[in-house]
Amino acid sequence: MIRWKAVLASTGTAVLLAATLQGTAQAAGTATDCCGSGASWATGNKSALGTSATPTSPVWFTVANGVTSEVFYPRADVPNMQDMQYIVTDGSTFVDLERDATNHVVSMPDEKALQYTITNTAKSGKYRITTNYATDPARATLVTNTRFQSLDGGSYRLYLLANPSMAGGGANDNAWWDSTGALMASGTETLFGGTATTVVSALRASTGFTAHDNGYSGAASDCLVDLRADKTLNNQFDNISGTGNVVQCGQIPVGTDTTFTVALGYGSTAAAASSAASASLNSGFAAVSASYRTGWNTYVNSLKPAPASVSGDTQRRRTYYVAAMALKTAEDKQHPGASVAGLATPWGDFTNGDHLNDGYHRVWGRDLYQQATGLLAAGDSAQAKRMAQFLWNSQWIGTPTAGDGTTYPAGSFPRYSPVSGVAGASPQQLGCCEQLDQDANAILLAWLTGLTDAATYAKIKTTANHIVATGPDTTERWEEQYGKSPSSVAAEIAGLIAAGAIARANGDTASASTWESTADSWRNSLAGWTVTTSGYWGGHTYYERLDRAGNPNDTATICFDEGCFYERDVTDFGFLDLVRLGIRPAGDATIANSVAPTAAASDGNSAMQVTLPNGDIYFHRYPHDNYGESNANCSGWPANAGQRFGRLWPVLSGERGQYELANGRSAAVYLKSMADSVNDGYFVPEQVWDRADVGCFGLGRPTGSAGPLMWAEGQYLRLAQSMDAGHNLDTPSIVKSRYGT
Repeated sequence: MIRWKAVLASTGTAVLLAATLQGTAQAAGTATDCCGSGASWATGNKSALGTSATPTSPVWFTVANGVTSEVFYPRADVPNMQDMQYIVTDGSTFVDLERDATNHVVSMPDEKALQYTITNTAKSGKYRITTNYATDPARATLVTNTRFQSLDGGSYRLYLLANPSMAGGGANDNAWWDSTGALMASGTETLFGGTATTVVSALRASTGFTAHDNGYSGAASDCLVDLRADKTLNNQFDNISGTGNVVQCGQIPVGTDTTFTVALGYGSTAAAASSAASASLNSGFAAVSASYRTGWNTYVNSLKPAPASVSGDTQRRRTYYVAAMALKTAEDKQHPGASVAGLATPWGDFTNGDHLNDGYHRVWGRDLYQQATGLLAAGDSAQAKRMAQFLWNSQWIGTPTAGDGTTYPAGSFPRYSPVSGVAGASPQQLGCCEQLDQDANAILLAWLTGLTDAATYAKIKTTANHIVATGPDTTERWEEQYGKSPSSVAAEIAGLIAAGAIARANGDTASASTWESTADSWRNSLAGWTVTTSGYWGGHTYYERLDRAGNPNDTATICFDEGCFYERDVTDFGFLDLVRLGIRPAGDATIANSVAPTAAASDGNSAMQVTLPNGDIYFHRYPHDNYGESNANCSGWPANAGQRFGRLWPVLSGERGQYELANGRSAAVYLKSMADSVNDGYFVPEQVWDRADVGCFGLGRPTGSAGPLMWAEGQYLRLAQSMDAGHNLDTPSIVKSRYGT
C-alpha cells in the first residue's frame, strides 16, 4: 500500500506533509508485448519553455499543444521526452487525452520570469486542469503543480501519462516501477563523441500513485490503449520484457478540486534521478517556484530597461522580455556560450524519434551571431562574449575535419555542431557544407566583444586567409544554394574589415592590408556579379538572391520542388545586409530598387511580401520556397508531401525594419509585426501562416516549424533597442567608417 500523511483543505486540496511510499498492492507482472510503435517528437511550436537561471539545474522543459513536450537533460541538445500529459475518464462513458480533449490557455504569472501556467479546459465542459511549470534551481528536476477541478460535479479518474524518449530517442528505452513509489525510465544511446550515454528519469507525485503501468506505446500494455478499450485500467505492469518505445502511467487520486505536485527527476543513475525527484518534492512547489522566479527576475533586472519602443505596450514589452530570457535559456550549462538555434525539432510530430534527431537544438554559427548581437543590444555582453569564445575555442576547425560528405579545411567553421563543439562530433553532427558567412560572423563577433588577444588572433588570421583564398562563392545563408550571394558576400566583406582591425591591434599590418584590399575589391565587384538589369520584377534592375557564374543577366536557372526558374527572377532580402553591415549607404539607389520586388503582387507562392488586414507586414524568404507545410494535407516539411511551401518569416520583418531605420524612417510597423506574430508564450516563431484559403493554421499565426526561433528573438531585441538609439546598434563602426556609410 501507499501510505502518506496529508491535510485535506475544504476544497479537497491535498497538501503533502510527509510520505512513506512502499509499492502498491495493485500492480505486478511484466508487459510482454514488446516493442511498441515508432516514436516521434512533438510539434516545433512551443507555447512555453524554460530552465532555471542557475547553472546547477541542467534541465530544460518545453510545452506544446497544452502539454509537456521535449524535456532536455543533461545538455540542451539531448531530449528525453516525447510528451507528458493527463488522461481523464469517468470510468464508463469517455476517456480523454488532455492534449486533444481540452482548449488551452497559456499565461505568464510574471513577465520577467520564464514561468508559465497552462490552463486546459475540457471541450465538454466537464473538468479543468491547471498546471504551473518550474525547474528546480538546485537540482535536475522538472517540477509541476497541477490543480484538477470537476466543473460539473462529476467524479473522475486522473492518470499521468508519460512517453519517454530517453537519451535522445524512444526506440531502446526501459521502464520499471520502483518500490519507493516512482515510475522509472532509462535509455542508453551512442551520442556525441561516440560515447554511450545513459539517462535515467524518476517520476513522482506528491499524492503517490494509486495505480501504475509500464508498457509499450500503441500496444495493449499501453495504459491509454487499455483505458480506451473499456474505460478501466486492467493492465498494471511493474516492468517491461525488453527495451522499446515505452509509455508509463500513474493514477493520481483526485476529488472535485485537488492540487498536487509532480517531480520528474533526471540523473545518470537510477539513484541520482530518484533522489532528485524526491528532494524537489520535499522542497515543495512553492519554494521551488519562488527560487526559480527570483533567478529570472534577477537576470532580467540586470539588463538594460525595456526600451520606449516596447515599454508602453503589453504585447511588445512581454515579447521583449521573453526574447531576452529565451536567448539565455538557449545557452547550454555544461558548455558556456554554446547556444542552440531552438529547443525544438521543426515539425517534430512528422519526424522519427526512435533515435537522436538534432532538430534545431544544435549550434549554428550564423544563429549564434544573430543571438549575440541581440544580447549585446539588450545589455548582456557577458553571454555574447561567451558565445564568441565558444566559436573560437570549440567550433573553430584547426586541421582538416570530416563533415557530412565534405571535409572542412583549416580555418573554417562547420555548418553546425553539438553544444560540445567539434571535438568528438561525428561527420553527420557537423553537417554537409561550409558557409563563409558563418566564418566571417565569427570574426565580427570577436571584434564586437573585444576578443582580440594574440591566441584568438592566430585563429582569426587562419580564417581570414581561408576566406580570401576560397571566397566569395559559398553556400548561402538559407543553406540550399552555392554561388555569389549578396548576404554572404556582405558578411565576408565585413568580416575581413574586422579581421584587419584585429590584425592591426596585434601589429600585423601586412595581413590587415591584404584582407582590406580584398574586401574593397569584392565590394566594388558585387553589383556586377549579382545585380540583374533584365529581371522579371519591377523595374527589372535589382539584386538577385544568388548567382553562380557572376553573370546576372544570363539564362542560368535555379531549381526548387516546383520547377526551375531563371536566377535573375529569384530575389530575397540578403542585399539588406549591405546596409546593416555598413558596406553600402542606406540611400543606395540599387538597394532601394531591389526593395520593390519584395513587395510585388503575385501568386502566394512567389510573392515576397504579404500584408495582413491589420497592417502587419511579413515576407517569404524568396519566391518558390518549399520549406514549410503542404497545402494538400497540412503535413510538415519532413513528411515530403506535395504542394509544400515556405511560409512567412517574422525575422525578415525585423531585417526590413532595420533597413527603414537606417534610412531615417519609422520601423514601428515591422516591430509591431514581429510582436504580433508571437504564440501564446510570447515566442517569435520561425514561420507564420501565409494564406486564408487553406485552413491549416490561422493567417499570421505560427505554424508547426520552430517557435521560438532564437535568431528571431535576437532580431527583435536588436530592432527594439536600435529604434530607441536612432541607429542600428549592430552596424560595425569599423566597416561604416571605412566605407563612409
